[in-house]
Amino acid sequence: MRTIAVLNQKGGVGKTTSAVNTAAALAAAGRRVVVIDFDPQAHMTIHLGVEPTAVQAGAYEVLTESAGFESSLMLVRPNLWLLAANINLVGAETELVNVVGREIILREAMQGCRDKFDFCLIDCAPSLGLLSLNALAAAEEVLIPLQPHFLALQGFGKLLQTVDLVNKRINPRLKVTGVLLCMHDTRASLSNEVRADIEGFLDAARGTNSAWDGAVVLPAFIRRNIKLAEAPSYGKTIFEYDPACNGAEDYRKVGNFFLGISDEPEAPPEPEQSQAEPPVETQPQAEMSSASVPIEIREVPQPDAKIETPVHDEPTEPAQTQPQAEPQASVEETPAGAPIEIREVHVPAPTRTEPSAVTPEPPAILPEYPADSSGV
Repeated sequence: MRTIAVLNQKGGVGKTTSAVNTAAALAAAGRRVVVIDFDPQAHMTIHLGVEPTAVQAGAYEVLTESAGFESSLMLVRPNLWLLAANINLVGAETELVNVVGREIILREAMQGCRDKFDFCLIDCAPSLGLLSLNALAAAEEVLIPLQPHFLALQGFGKLLQTVDLVNKRINPRLKVTGVLLCMHDTRASLSNEVRADIEGFLDAARGTNSAWDGAVVLPAFIRRNIKLAEAPSYGKTIFEYDPACNGAEDYRKVGNFFLGISDEPEAPPEPEQSQAEPPVETQPQAEMSSASVPIEIREVPQPDAKIETPVHDEPTEPAQTQPQAEPQASVEETPAGAPIEIREVHVPAPTRTEPSAVTPEPPAILPEYPADSSGV
């Protein structure tokens, strides 16, 4: 059984939400999961729809050795068992002050059923007292939910020191698996800066033989989502309350992390590249449309040849050379636009010199009329 303690001495960072929904994701994947509520506020118990006052045997009875661990479990979902808590857990620390080996009571109580389950997640209290110490002594891994802001980093170093102290004196198998960023906002620069600082700190600890030398920042982070805050009031996990929301998607990724399944968000970038290819195909289509324009322009000089035929009435070589120069100019100007060339083709027709050869004849007739008029 893989035992994970969800721990942070600061409250309101998402410990209970992370423990419940990660366990639900693992149970939905077919794993047999046990969750232990070690918080006297019994928030995990309430989140799973169990009334704390109705708990007859739970975490308090296990610590005081008045009930066995396996017999105190409640099947609350398929593949998901709960060791519930109630307000009686507050008095456990004072009652166990004089008990020898009080730090390892939970670990010894769990020995008989480790082979019957695949995962065990312990929701620790927001403190570093005897309850959290029992959880660290029984666990093999520590998951630290962390809100990415400055005050949350202040207690992060002390928490790592506590885990390292338990690793050296009580539980040599205890290691920090990773840091889970909750209420993360990728649009805020502070969240990204805090993430970068934690990653740099953990990278610097590689090979130091500390309890966190193999810790990582989980590739999946929990985005702000109101659905995660609404689900506990209905006694449901996020997968039951709204399986399509961002919170459900994020905690599925957290579950996949512990199952060793690679994240699938890396696949979307590949379709994005394929979507970028169709626009490249449309560009040659635009070039083909522009290439079709000169074909229409080549048809324009054909009517010019028809216009040249009437010039043969009075053959004049310069008259033929002038229209030849004009269509050449029009062909050169065709790239600028076909309509301009067509207007230039019609202009030379009325400006030909042939009609001017006819005009000199009337002047020869005009002087005859005034001569007759003078005679009159």
